[in-house]
Amino acid sequence: MSEALTRLDFPNLSPVRSGKVREVYDAGEHYLLVATDRISAFDCVLPTGIPDKGRVLNSLSAWWFQKLQHLTPHHVVSVNVDDFPASFAAYRDVLKDRSMLVKKTKVFPVECVARGHLIGSGWKEYTATGEVCGIPLRPGYRLAERLDEPIFTPSTKAESGHDENITFAQLCDRIGKREAIDLRDLTLRLYGEAMVHAARRGIILADTKFEFGLDDRGTIIWIDEALTPDSSRYWPVARYLPGDSPTSFDKQFVRDYLEGLPWNKQPPAPALPPEVIEKTREKYLEVFHLLTGRRLHG
Repeated sequence: MSEALTRLDFPNLSPVRSGKVREVYDAGEHYLLVATDRISAFDCVLPTGIPDKGRVLNSLSAWWFQKLQHLTPHHVVSVNVDDFPASFAAYRDVLKDRSMLVKKTKVFPVECVARGHLIGSGWKEYTATGEVCGIPLRPGYRLAERLDEPIFTPSTKAESGHDENITFAQLCDRIGKREAIDLRDLTLRLYGEAMVHAARRGIILADTKFEFGLDDRGTIIWIDEALTPDSSRYWPVARYLPGDSPTSFDKQFVRDYLEGLPWNKQPPAPALPPEVIEKTREKYLEVFHLLTGRRLHG
């Protein structure tokens, strides 16, 4: 198993943005997005990464962007390191499979969430109010149960801490009604096709979040990451039972481990033991294989 890449060391190159997982570099006309192997839980970046996680996130995003490009334009220019600017040529080995050259956009300051099942913050809101993001739902849903039809539940995009769910009316106030309608419709179309594909591969796509931006012509394009285990809840159909919290193809294994520790969920976060690292790595690699039919090679 390869070592986890949690820190990028590119002399003379500094990221213009550094997130919990991704680093964004200015590449002139474009940006270069690099997915590290960092992993976060409870809003804390852990000191130990998950080997190959960044490669899964980047490669799966690229696969979904291509598969669903008939629905909407996306920001990917190239995932081939040979197409990257000369300033990155010395780092080809590090960048391979974990980076993409993308268009610069004016980013909408919202997360566009599609939900097909009631789980997470949606479940909490439903049990408290009978609604999710201002959308009334029928009574009687169980935890993780499939909704009668998918719903669009936008949220704020927090620089730190938790995103907060907002109503569609609040979204209209933030970005304008026309744009809000377009983002809602795009979100539900993308989710609908992805959900059908996942189901054919024995996977439930319970929910996912998208981000969008405006290109230099004012066209809405799909940006950031695409239907990854970090931005989506994927559940194996064979182990799904409404009323129970399902097994996930994501970092739930890490969260469950951390929940069992006497940790107050404040930095610094504890390191992960080797068995938790390997099990989590296997989850990411497995969902990539199941969805794409391909395996990531070292």
